Amino acid sequence: MSDDVSAAANDHARRVREMFAGIATRYDLLNHLLSANVDKSWRRRVARDVGEVLPAAGAQVLDVACGTGDLSLTLFELTGAEVVGSDFCRPMLDLASKKSVGKVGVRFVEADALQLPFVQGSFDAVTIAFGLRNLASAEHGLSEMLRVLRPGGRLAVLEFSQPVVPGLRSLFNLYFTKLLPWVGGIISGSPGAYKYLPNSVSRFLRQEELADLMRQVGFVEVRYKNLTGGIAAFHSGQKP
Repeated sequence: MSDDVSAAANDHARRVREMFAGIATRYDLLNHLLSANVDKSWRRRVARDVGEVLPAAGAQVLDVACGTGDLSLTLFELTGAEVVGSDFCRPMLDLASKKSVGKVGVRFVEADALQLPFVQGSFDAVTIAFGLRNLASAEHGLSEMLRVLRPGGRLAVLEFSQPVVPGLRSLFNLYFTKLLPWVGGIISGSPGAYKYLPNSVSRFLRQEELADLMRQVGFVEVRYKNLTGGIAAFHSGQKP
């Protein structure tokens, strides 16, 4: 990686970290409010899928870019696996740790998704929810997740996507680009963060493009399913 590319990646990471630190205390409230709690059902879908491929005992799951820990905790509750949640935003992790008090099978570590502090083949499954598009390089992040998976392990990616139903697409785009930034900005006190959200989604890979990138990185058995008409998409792949 050239010095210019590295500097740009570091600057991107710094800006994203600072943005999420600024909205951490309102993050969960706004997630559930602005999605009408549909985000909870999306996370349960991911956890159930991951649970189907985990070994019967001693399963290890890594939840990358875990934020305040919603998916990490859902994975623990629905699969019984030991779950490690990683994120590079300390205020988010502090909230995740508070939510996980008493759950001895969940722990959180501060880590950059592009430089995961785990040896190769550490986990039976890796998940990332609404975090891949925030990375300076989605390709690099996917490569790191492939590295820490055990052979045959499952990657599950939950991400905002492009609605596939024409009427829903128009309605959602109006909501996503106009109403959501306004409401999110008022409640969080950070209008920029909720302008970033629709902008980051519009710039991110389409469903099939993300599936293709996963294949290029080295995942096999790659598939995806649109959720709620394509507002979000659930991609999965396997390490050979």
